[in-house]
Amino acid sequence: MKTTWLSAALVCAALAGGIAHAQQPAPFDSFAVPRGSAPHDVAPSPDGTVWYTAQAQGELGRLDPQTGKIVQVPLGSGSAPHGVIVGPDRAAWVTDGGLNAIVRVDAKTLAVTRFALPQNRPDANLNTAVFDKQGHLWFTGQNGIYGELDPQHGTLRVFDAPRGRGPYGICVTPDGSLYFASLAGSYLGRIDPASGTVQVIEPPTPDQGARRAWADSKGRVWVSEWNAGKVGVFDPATQQWREWRLPGKDPHAYAIFVDSHDIVWLSEWSANALVRFDPGSGHFDVFALPRPHANVRQMMGRPDELWLSESGTDHLLRYRSGAAQQGE
Repeated sequence: MKTTWLSAALVCAALAGGIAHAQQPAPFDSFAVPRGSAPHDVAPSPDGTVWYTAQAQGELGRLDPQTGKIVQVPLGSGSAPHGVIVGPDRAAWVTDGGLNAIVRVDAKTLAVTRFALPQNRPDANLNTAVFDKQGHLWFTGQNGIYGELDPQHGTLRVFDAPRGRGPYGICVTPDGSLYFASLAGSYLGRIDPASGTVQVIEPPTPDQGARRAWADSKGRVWVSEWNAGKVGVFDPATQQWREWRLPGKDPHAYAIFVDSHDIVWLSEWSANALVRFDPGSGHFDVFALPRPHANVRQMMGRPDELWLSESGTDHLLRYRSGAAQQGE
């Protein structure tokens, strides 16, 4: 069922390095998913549907926003899916912490295929995945691993992460470079896909809690800094960092997504809000979410749309970012 919410922007606040200012009410389209799903991650598909991980039910869901129809696919006994992305084959690819496996769900047949981690890699706490330019899937596990799956041959490589526990968000840049953020390790790591080794890149703020990462069109890597309440960016071309503190009292930046206009979007846990950051002006816009305790852990977009998963309320949200940009 879909409902439309109007959410007023939060109060303006002056910040060091940026300003949060009021904006027109933000339209959110709200879609309820089955009660108790606890949708963790969300992935809009090119066919117009939207995948989400029903983590608490061990299923993968697919929403048709046009009709509101929802289908949930059981992933197997013990499943606890975390991340989901759409692959080059248009299938849904899931990092399943409960199964300790990468799971593929076919977009047409909904057939489920599992790629289990090696037996000597139990309880990896699989987190997030991304496809590289060769069609290989790279993934993270919070219990101290990262790895690679070659879907064509079904082969897996798993590596120990620097500093042990922590690997969380992962992204690929336009030139094919791979980076992951370590929440517990508080660093950005660059993966050498040939050797599997990692270069540790230290953000300026110690113990910042780098959580998720996303690359912009210029190849810069944006990071949500959970502990520090900041958004940071690393430019591989200059080897330089910049950071900005989010608006509000005691902010916690969780999800991050960079759209096709290189606008940075974050979910702010403390304020229960969606945050828009314009790197060009250094300005933040803050939009209150429709329901309290939304607990938005991840977001992803497609042209002129931003999708958020409300893990705390069993809803998905669509924010029409293109409409907002056209109105500026």
